[in-house]
Amino acid sequence: MIYPHSKTLLEKFNVRSFRPNFWLQCLFILLLALVIFGPIMNLLIWTVTESWYFPHALPSQWGFKYWQQVFNPYSDVSGSLFTSLLIAVLTVVVCMIVSIPAGYALSKRSMPLRVFWMLLFLIPQAFPNLTVYMNIARLFYDFGLNGTLLGVVIVHSVHGLMFSIWISVAAFSSTDPMLERASRNLGAGPFYTFFHIVLPQAAPGLIASCIFVFLESLDEFTGTFFVGSPNISTLPLLLYTASMEGNYQIASITALILLVPSILFMVIIHKFMKPEMLSKLGK
Repeated sequence: MIYPHSKTLLEKFNVRSFRPNFWLQCLFILLLALVIFGPIMNLLIWTVTESWYFPHALPSQWGFKYWQQVFNPYSDVSGSLFTSLLIAVLTVVVCMIVSIPAGYALSKRSMPLRVFWMLLFLIPQAFPNLTVYMNIARLFYDFGLNGTLLGVVIVHSVHGLMFSIWISVAAFSSTDPMLERASRNLGAGPFYTFFHIVLPQAAPGLIASCIFVFLESLDEFTGTFFVGSPNISTLPLLLYTASMEGNYQIASITALILLVPSILFMVIIHKFMKPEMLSKLGK
């Protein structure tokens, strides 16, 4: 039995113990929001800034002058954007041509050296990108691929195959093998079964794989810098050049252009990446 006086003391104790925890939680959420959204807010401010000098906390002059420069038909941004999109699309095509048959084959547990082949696609990620791309640039120079669109697509494809292969294996592993067996038992051939039974089931995972590869290629800087420069100019290279020259407005607008498709595609990935498919990763 708890007396009223004791109950009042307990309530006061709970309130006093709750208040510090509550304010600590609010402080943690505030700091987390500052870390996540602070750089984005600074980026957005720079996109509408015409002049901003120290020690002013906010820009002294606002405007859209640099937006007009970015979307000027004669600016480098429009050409770099088209080149980035073209390279990303070609990279997705190359990766899908390789990863769809490879992912279907590697999804079968009976395939010899299955683990070895899957780990083989992780090797490019096991070493620092800088040293890898420097050596690739040296090899491509002997074959005349430096400064060419083909060379950049090959480099992006090697990097993107890690995502496309592993996600494709998970996508094909999540399909129902009974439907495939039923199709074969009813007299359908292997190609008909694959394109009409297996591939539609794996399509959501393959779409997510395409989006991952597209975003990786769109944001790739190091490989493009060593293999494509100076003939190939993409948005990440333009962003780097503008930031090194101190033109933070152009760099911020370029970064915002790169950020928008990433956010939109991540929403689509969240829709297609199903839990049962994610559980197949690495199996």
